[in-house]
Amino acid sequence: MSLKRLNPGPRMSQAVCIGDIAFLAGQVPNDLTGDINAQTREVLDKIDAVMAELGGSKADIASVQVWLSDMADFQGMNAVWDAWVDPEHPPARATGGVPLARPGMRVEMIVTARAPT
Repeated sequence: MSLKRLNPGPRMSQAVCIGDIAFLAGQVPNDLTGDINAQTREVLDKIDAVMAELGGSKADIASVQVWLSDMADFQGMNAVWDAWVDPEHPPARATGGVPLARPGMRVEMIVTARAPT
């Protein structure tokens, strides 16, 4: 089975594919000044971009782990998520509250998906 790295860097790759299964790196917002709505939109846009680079879309996402720095943001994150998610192909999802890597970071998402190409 082949292993392919998407945009590898010195610390990590944007995604690693084993066969047609893709493991995306944690997607985080660049703008840490935004509220949970803005940060969630930015993260979901990044997921869309990586999936497109892999030749897929959100319909190919199997599972998402959502990490929130404050569980009080759960409803706000869900509002943005619900507007984004493909209702015909919703992934499995888990959400937890954890300290995140940088101050101001409110959300991180980790995706496992099918990479069609």
